[in-house]
Amino acid sequence: MFGILPSIGVPELILILVLALLIFGPGKLPEVGKAVGKSIREFKKASQDVKEEVDKVFEEPVK
Repeated sequence: MFGILPSIGVPELILILVLALLIFGPGKLPEVGKAVGKSIREFKKASQDVKEEVDKVFEEPVK
């Protein structure tokens, strides 16, 4: 399900969601989810940019 967290199953995910609901409350939970999603998206983009730069460096011919 999640590539980074392969050991998290459905019961653990439900527990995390319940704890988040208790901590942040139903009003803040959508905002927190949006912020987490945006952070993950930015991290993926940054890591893709780094990968492209590394690939570009290794593809250049040696002088």
